Amino acid sequence: MMQEYDIIVLGTGIKECVLSGLMSLSGKKVLHIDKNSCHGGESASISPLEELYRRFKVPGPPKSMRRGKEWNVDLIPKFFLATGPLVKILVHTEVTRYLDFKVVEGSYLFKAGKLYKVPATEEDAQSSDLMGMFDKRRFKKLLHFVQNFDIRNPRTHQDVDPEKTTTRELFSRFDLGQDVIEFTGHAIALHSSESYLDRPCLETINRIRLYCESLSRHNTSPYLFPLYGLGELPQGYARLSAEYGGTFLLNKPVDEIIMDNGKVKAVKSDGKLFLCKQLICDPSYVPNRVRKVGRVIRVICLLNHPVKNTHEASSCQIIIPQAQLNRKSDIYICVVSYSHSLASDGMYIATVSTAVETNNPEKEVEPALELLEPIMQKFVSTTNLLVPNEDGRKSQIFVSRSYDATNHFDSECEDIKDMYRRVTGAELCFGGPRNLSHDSDDD
Repeated sequence: MMQEYDIIVLGTGIKECVLSGLMSLSGKKVLHIDKNSCHGGESASISPLEELYRRFKVPGPPKSMRRGKEWNVDLIPKFFLATGPLVKILVHTEVTRYLDFKVVEGSYLFKAGKLYKVPATEEDAQSSDLMGMFDKRRFKKLLHFVQNFDIRNPRTHQDVDPEKTTTRELFSRFDLGQDVIEFTGHAIALHSSESYLDRPCLETINRIRLYCESLSRHNTSPYLFPLYGLGELPQGYARLSAEYGGTFLLNKPVDEIIMDNGKVKAVKSDGKLFLCKQLICDPSYVPNRVRKVGRVIRVICLLNHPVKNTHEASSCQIIIPQAQLNRKSDIYICVVSYSHSLASDGMYIATVSTAVETNNPEKEVEPALELLEPIMQKFVSTTNLLVPNEDGRKSQIFVSRSYDATNHFDSECEDIKDMYRRVTGAELCFGGPRNLSHDSDDD
């Protein structure tokens, strides 16, 4: 008897798991298959530490690293904005029952060779070394404008047409200097290149507002990260899926995707046929259905000290805007440590990532690595950025994009929403925000 499913999901990356959870919740019968033995796909958390060394073919680890099983190293670490769409999805699917989040301690910007704390509140702005007195006033006015802005109430628009006025024009209205534009665009609105300046300003207004709202939850930074790393998410979704009658098969080869008249019909795994109406997967399962649009370099660095000039933060985000290094795209550093139960006591994991622009990607990230010295061990990878060739409506095969170089989930959320829309034909929406901050200490 062949088993029939509404949807088969291949791979247990975060995006695949979130979509699988949403489909299970809406009453679909879901089968989840992963060719790997551990959850997470490209975005897995690696534990024990020995496994990370093996994976990158690096001899070690040294005895001084202490117990390997105290480590959970994310291959693609990304922070959550506290009131961002991904957190709303996690709350909506109730997977938060299986997760504990802890706030990230700070956000920093690299400028002219130094690190500065990113100001995002008026108090921060007043004490910030990033800008002079007049700039502080103008930045404050911009924040006021954004926080009072309501798309439905034209009186709050102050003659700005959110669909037509570009962000460049918006910034010049507030007479913002280049320095303020740089940190507002890259460290608060989290744009990764300059193209946003010539797009309508509504997108940037929404991004600044999201950052400020997320920050107002916790004050130290707008970011959250799960204890024990991102690998907790796929595991939480596996448990959730089981509750809704979904099936998870790990360590199963995918022999073949069977088509009928150009449409997906079944997946063959271990010689068994599983019928389905739709298929969701990551690019590794369908190499002939994706194309390469770029490359990403990531360097995972193990440290035995906090990063200099971050006020001894046990976790933080550092952004190096592209203009600082004459690049087209920003460089990101994500720092986590024992405080999120990701490393042995007193140890830190800093991951540097950026879009590759030359034939020597390691040279491109040198300025970021210098900020982290001394580094005990580096693990370097460059991966292709793959995107689907088609939207999947004809074949009913829906492929996620590879993870980009940013160290927050903004673009990955866009991909989840876009895939959800293509799979179901409906927009992804859910109730109002519920608070998600069980900081581990007051849980």
